[in-house]
Amino acid sequence: MSAITVQSLIDQLHNVLMVDCMNGQNGMHRLIKADSSTQGPHALVGFLNFIHPNRIQVLGKTELGYLEQQGKNSRSDALAQLFSPTHTAMVLIAEQQDIPDDMRMLADQHAIPLFSSITSSQEAVNRIQYLLGSLLAETAILHGVFMDVMGSGILLSGESGIGKSELALELISRGHRLIADDAPEFSRITPDIINGTCPALLSDFLEVRGLGLLNIRNIFGDNAIKPSKYLRLIISLEKMSEEQLRNLDRLRGSRHSRMVLGVKIPEITLPVAPGRNLAVAIEAAVRNHLLLLKGYDAAEDFIQRQQRLVRQATP
Repeated sequence: MSAITVQSLIDQLHNVLMVDCMNGQNGMHRLIKADSSTQGPHALVGFLNFIHPNRIQVLGKTELGYLEQQGKNSRSDALAQLFSPTHTAMVLIAEQQDIPDDMRMLADQHAIPLFSSITSSQEAVNRIQYLLGSLLAETAILHGVFMDVMGSGILLSGESGIGKSELALELISRGHRLIADDAPEFSRITPDIINGTCPALLSDFLEVRGLGLLNIRNIFGDNAIKPSKYLRLIISLEKMSEEQLRNLDRLRGSRHSRMVLGVKIPEITLPVAPGRNLAVAIEAAVRNHLLLLKGYDAAEDFIQRQQRLVRQATP
């Protein structure tokens, strides 16, 4: 979703923030959207800000007190910026503060919805930022099977028919969990975090050639399904020739990275060959990836050990 109306936002937040529209009801159609001029959905909402005006301005006791201290002309200028039809989509008065008459008048005049909430201003900002981060995040669909393996979000990718679903089924039977088969949806919810979910239509299902569609929840139970997970690693399954296998780095394997929605995600290319236990290999790949994140590199450890032995053997 690239944009949301004020009405849609309030519909989803009404029970959480206990908001009431006091004035400016004619502006409920105003759009809230992230664009290249913002730093993402989270930058769309904040406390009283005139330097970088937020689409959603939140005012609590502190902000209202600041406006009260301004002289007549300064206050008039500040409110004109606050209720600017160009910049502001809605204004929320938090902490059940009294709303000044001039704010009510400007809200009606410019058709900018003015809301009152009993929640604190900080909680209001946090709740709205979280919802906008989910609704307006950049999204992409990647072909593959997305799984929770040892607590990490792992995307199994590879050409059609290479055996991703069969491998996923074996991993599920070993206690790991399915998130999405075939077309997992990914969204960038923060500058460096990609979250993966399953389209509603595909939820719980895994297609295995020769078996058709399997309902994993019904077969293995609720614990075999995970609704979402952060994408931490991509494992690309690939059929390789003998020459390609000989050219693989024997110490470090085939490890690189792939850009997903502007975030660099580690990727491992895993050769597919008869007789290989890929489920065990993937578990080992995930364990090794977790060790790398903690600072341990097995290849570097081996190289240093070899160098020490060479130095010890040199007279």
